[in-house]
Amino acid sequence: MAKRTSSPTSKEQAPQQKGGAYAVLARKYRPNTFDELIGQDAMVRTLTNAFASGRIAQAYMLTGVRGVGKTTTARILARALNYETGDIDEPTIDMKAMGAHCEAIMESRHVDVLEMDAASHTGIDDIREIIESARYKPVAARMKVYIIDEVHMLSKAAFNGLLKTLEEPPDHVRFIFATTEVRKVPVTVLSRCQRFDLRRVDVETLRDHFARVAGLESASVEDDALTLIARAAEGSVRDGLSILDQAIAHGADGVTGADVRAMLGLADRGRVFELLDILFRGDAKGALNGLRELYEEGAEPVQIIADLAEAVHVVTRIAAAGKDAADPTLSEAERTSAEELAERLDMGILARAWQVLLKGLEEAGSAPQPLTAAEMVLIRLAYMADLPSPSDLARVLEGGQGEPRGNGGASRAASLPQPAPASRGQGTAQARSVAAREPDPEFDTQAATKAQLHLQSFEDVIALFAEKREPMLCHALENVVRLVRFAPRNIEINLLEGAPRTLPNDLRSKLSEWTGEQWMIVVSDETGGTTVAEQRQAREKEEAARKAREIEELKQHPAVDKLFEYFPDAEIRDVRDLDPTDDTES
Repeated sequence: MAKRTSSPTSKEQAPQQKGGAYAVLARKYRPNTFDELIGQDAMVRTLTNAFASGRIAQAYMLTGVRGVGKTTTARILARALNYETGDIDEPTIDMKAMGAHCEAIMESRHVDVLEMDAASHTGIDDIREIIESARYKPVAARMKVYIIDEVHMLSKAAFNGLLKTLEEPPDHVRFIFATTEVRKVPVTVLSRCQRFDLRRVDVETLRDHFARVAGLESASVEDDALTLIARAAEGSVRDGLSILDQAIAHGADGVTGADVRAMLGLADRGRVFELLDILFRGDAKGALNGLRELYEEGAEPVQIIADLAEAVHVVTRIAAAGKDAADPTLSEAERTSAEELAERLDMGILARAWQVLLKGLEEAGSAPQPLTAAEMVLIRLAYMADLPSPSDLARVLEGGQGEPRGNGGASRAASLPQPAPASRGQGTAQARSVAAREPDPEFDTQAATKAQLHLQSFEDVIALFAEKREPMLCHALENVVRLVRFAPRNIEINLLEGAPRTLPNDLRSKLSEWTGEQWMIVVSDETGGTTVAEQRQAREKEEAARKAREIEELKQHPAVDKLFEYFPDAEIRDVRDLDPTDDTES
């Protein structure tokens, strides 16, 4: 494997450690300027333009997952607001040199930049202190900056106490909030802040950043190891640097991919694709042997299941969107294996494998013996991987043409042994017809009934539920469901308040059972049209209005007017059109 062993350049030296104490990489290589932030180009561009035009907000809300740089960005922003050198005395993003207040701000010891952890200071009393101190001008810097981390932990009273000051802060005060749970922050607070969502950093960017850090540390790290660390970081720069720090200590003579796998309990990705291929060939014994080998090499059973699920996702993406959709971090061997599986496997098989592995991941994580649970998952997957879909199996049982699609090899469903003729009193008409390849009248009638169900509209679906005597579902479809889109075997609906939670699943299963075809029911956030009941009410209202107009017009007729002279208490209650085919004289 290629190794990255670059040394620090003259312009980019590793930060010196103070007092000989070791500093972890996540702190040692913390960015000091916006140029050093990675993966947050949109935010940097927006702030650069805002500072250049003087549009500096009164409060900022920084959101994102752990380790993407929220607190670091807050400190850099506080530094930019108070940047001051001999030549520059105004807020600026362009901070090429350390200013008068920069070092103290970045080390969280500046008197005018207050950092507060809302997780441990949640009450209204803590906010009152901030409100009181905000009235006074800064001691040394240009602005007072309050950085509140994990702001969603503040109490309701604390948020309410902060609102007025946040809406109309003094000119010398700026607030910077950071949170991982922005949905827990009241809308009244969010509306008073300029919000920036810090994105997860992609694997390629993380890998390049970790390679640079490894070079500054004069550490030899293989490309494969860097890729594994970047994937394990899950978009978090801090988590990735912590893993890299551990890996450098783990591999004293150089960090290899094997070292990282052993340290994190990961399985070789190439071996994972081999194991996946064995599973899709239905080789349960080979799959168990492969699992045992990976386990003995240090891979955790739960992680193996997770890696298999990730591999299924990679194959499914290629099968659905083509080779260009493959993960760019795949090696050439891994890419080849994934493309071969995508070309050979049916989408239904991949979808079932994903569901089995997803459920298996939960089982293995909670089982007292994860290896045993993982083995059961693989056995289940090996025996399910090449089973036909319900619709394919139905076609076989119905004597339809062709065989169910499998995994490219010998499908179990295609090679199912035909049952022997049933003895007296045993078996069913359906089993006897399959065994003898003779049509069964009752079964053929059911198939013919299904074939006649051509549902071309949502009203047809409701009519079918009424015909099948499903009053509860029929009532729900008419009153608490709004149709968004309808296509044969694909319905998109919007559920109103009061809709049963199981309605989409019940609708899908019933339609699939009655029609013999697979239906997809999608619950959408789109409003859609009105409900069937509302449409019916609108039609009835329109019809009543029409009849009322016709009755009024009828009353103006001379003959009717004459009739009311003789029968003053008479009423016209309804108007009906005569049947044109009725020759009966009235």
